[in-house]
Amino acid sequence: MARIAGVNIPPNKRVEISLRYIYGIGPVNARQICDTVGIPAERRVNQLTDDEIMKLREIIDRDFRVEGDLRRETAMNIKRLMDMACYRGLRHRRGLPVRGQRTHTNARTRKGKAVPVAGKKKVTK
Repeated sequence: MARIAGVNIPPNKRVEISLRYIYGIGPVNARQICDTVGIPAERRVNQLTDDEIMKLREIIDRDFRVEGDLRRETAMNIKRLMDMACYRGLRHRRGLPVRGQRTHTNARTRKGKAVPVAGKKKVTK
């Protein structure tokens, strides 16, 4: 099992797909990495040589910000917004949608489970 950037990538999948298991590498970056190393698209991870795995590790470490570093940078960016108390920071702090989505209905992913209001009854006609 190959271990790249602290992540065990699945051995039976194609290299291009397996690289996506690393946080910060998506389809485009995975394809670009494979092209740089010279690995064909249909190659599986368990068919890679040790030399190819080393090349993959070197390219990812050198050219891409992945896993812990990327997570830390993202968290620091959000913390900076919250410390500035700008609009986006306040939305993060309150756990509401940040990018202008409506909150009257929907937004359940950010707001959490709906809490019923006590004493409020349905009006029937």
